[in-house]
Amino acid sequence: MPAFIHHIATETPDFIYSNEFTRERMKGWVSEPRAKRLIEMIYERTGIETRYSACDDFMKDDGELFRTLPDGTMNSPTTGQRNALYARAARALAVKLAHKTLAECPQFAKSDITHLVFASCTGFANPGPDYHIIRELGLNENVERYTVGFMGCYAAFPALRMAAQFCEANPQAVVLVMCLELCSLHLQVTDKPESIVANALFADGAAAAIVSAREPARDRPFYRVHGFQSALVPSSEAHMAWDIGDHGFNMVLSTYVPELIGSNIHEMISGVLDKRGLALADIDEWAVHPGGRAILEQIEEQLALPATALDMARSVLRDYGNMSSPTVLFVLKGFLEEAETERAMTCAIAFGPGLTVETAVLERCGAAISTAQNSPPAALAHAVI
Repeated sequence: MPAFIHHIATETPDFIYSNEFTRERMKGWVSEPRAKRLIEMIYERTGIETRYSACDDFMKDDGELFRTLPDGTMNSPTTGQRNALYARAARALAVKLAHKTLAECPQFAKSDITHLVFASCTGFANPGPDYHIIRELGLNENVERYTVGFMGCYAAFPALRMAAQFCEANPQAVVLVMCLELCSLHLQVTDKPESIVANALFADGAAAAIVSAREPARDRPFYRVHGFQSALVPSSEAHMAWDIGDHGFNMVLSTYVPELIGSNIHEMISGVLDKRGLALADIDEWAVHPGGRAILEQIEEQLALPATALDMARSVLRDYGNMSSPTVLFVLKGFLEEAETERAMTCAIAFGPGLTVETAVLERCGAAISTAQNSPPAALAHAVI
């Protein structure tokens, strides 16, 4: 019995920053001319125009976490201080998104939810956001809760795969999947290129999906799940890593990551599709995690994709940045909202630490009746800093 992704909802924190603003803020916090030049060059090449953060510290010099010291540099908050803000902000954002997800998908009531899968790699709290979703939404207290932790940008697919397996095993299961990341809380201002790249790319956001084996409502597009597959890029472990330091989580992000992905992606994706009797030419929509502009360029080139194939991924990168695990769900949601055909084979791809590649083969069914893009909060839409 197949599983279906009935609905995808997205949400962002309250604070929105333009790329120009964050670039100048970062330049102001370093003293070395070389570091200033690197920041200028890297931020200009990201393809990002705006990003969201759970933290408003970047607007002022005396923020809760990030403060400007007398010498003009930025203080370095402890991991505990950063995590305390994560626990508070993640709870509020998760509950808000859970309310929104159910409100937008009237086919399911609160009482229908049997499982909750929560994915995050940017903080830890117990009881965590999954607990507060159940309490504050009034879900059944016997909802089964699972946390997919510290996987990074590809975590949406293990979470969805787990949900699909629950539904395939139990036709009555209805799973709420949520990916939530507050990457900006782990900002570290140094002159190291990998640190500058991480600061330039990552942002905050959350996305949720409702998965079940029930017959989907036909008044909105949905995805039929065909399968998932994992792969590891050879000899790449040292090029992308994520560990816990005393002053936040430390990201290792080599400049060779796009090339490593590019040199392996054709063989990997061809193998995934071949197992399902598909070829590259059979894929109508490519939902690629926009880890960065160079990664998208490599995938486009190596898979010989049409010039517009990754427009959705690029638009998410432009408007939101790399939000880690929720980002590919933003891309998939975009295809649902702009669906013009009754059917499309979709290949979704995400990448993460160790250079793990996660792939989902989905079938998008149904055309969109209306388009309702996730837009900046009304109070902020006209005031991007």
